[in-house]
Amino acid sequence: MSEVSDLRQLSLVKGGHQYVFRYREGEEESLIQALMELADRTDLTFDWFDAAVLSRQANDRLLRRLDQ
Repeated sequence: MSEVSDLRQLSLVKGGHQYVFRYREGEEESLIQALMELADRTDLTFDWFDAAVLSRQANDRLLRRLDQ
């Protein structure tokens, strides 16, 4: 696979902010860690629910890819 096809993106629009997360296939664990760190910050509108939703989306994509 090429580097471009390995790139995945998740995004969230909330409270006038847009959060965009780009990660490579196989780096889902790093993505989830970054989501947890952002959810822990009190200066952002990004919260634990947002982290859970995006983590679920990343995991669903991974499971679909593994099923192929």
